[in-house]
Amino acid sequence: MNDTSSTSPFLNVHQVAELLHLNEKKIYQLASDGAIPSTKVTGKWLFPRRLVEQWILESCHHGVLADRLMVTGSDDPLLSALIMRLNQQQQGHAFYGYSVTGTQLGLSLLSQGRADVCAIHWGRAEESELRHPALVRSHSGYRHWVLVRLFRRSQGLIIRPEDRHQPHDPSGLFGAGRRWAVRQEGAGSQRFLKEWLAGHQLRLEQLNTHAVAYSEREIASLIARHDADIGPGTLSAANEFGLGFIPITEEAFDLVTPRNVYFRSLLQQMFDYLHSAAGLALAQSLGGYTLAECGKLLWRGDDVQHT
Repeated sequence: MNDTSSTSPFLNVHQVAELLHLNEKKIYQLASDGAIPSTKVTGKWLFPRRLVEQWILESCHHGVLADRLMVTGSDDPLLSALIMRLNQQQQGHAFYGYSVTGTQLGLSLLSQGRADVCAIHWGRAEESELRHPALVRSHSGYRHWVLVRLFRRSQGLIIRPEDRHQPHDPSGLFGAGRRWAVRQEGAGSQRFLKEWLAGHQLRLEQLNTHAVAYSEREIASLIARHDADIGPGTLSAANEFGLGFIPITEEAFDLVTPRNVYFRSLLQQMFDYLHSAAGLALAQSLGGYTLAECGKLLWRGDDVQHT
């Protein structure tokens, strides 16, 4: 099996057939059914080597990696607090990892097989049924993914505590003396900010941008340290730092994951915890969350009616 030792990131049908000890007809069937990571380019099936190897591992007794769950994508205080609590419950028997990258980079990492779950938010909750699948479909591998609701949350502007009782008309928020902290490109909060500004006939370039932050908490931290006056974020992040908050909209905060990972017990335990009395109390203490749809399967990449 000389070809499979190549450094090419892709395998062809013949190489995959040799690797799995199956005939090529079966490989074509697996690819057509979306059962194995694959893509069709100019009429030929190609199989990403890294994803095929991961698929093989995870097919062995529900996956040798079933004792860990790597989460990436968007930042959220409730998700972070949830993962800390679940790790304590596991006591070393399993591990949850959470690395905040923003929505777009998180989906890219998921498509490369470098993460198991990606958290995303991409606009107002009432538009998420269209926006989120459209965003997911722009990344390779989406046909093997599902979209699951984690919760809804209050999104808006985080402000200094001394500004809580000031009138928040747009002219005051956009004043030249107001120092803004913004998010990196590809973050859901940055998209929210751009759309909100567009509603006031403004562009991001017109703000007095003082800093770029890479998470909800970093926005709040900059304001709490008096390094910025205002920035996009959630009510929970503002509450965590004792800051003020201007609510703008409610957004859907969803998880994207491969179908086989969706059934892992570690992922299902996340939903179970948020439905428990402890999870509901945690969400209430942070503020700004609605958990009624937690765990709801919203969309499947292999559903031809939605692709």
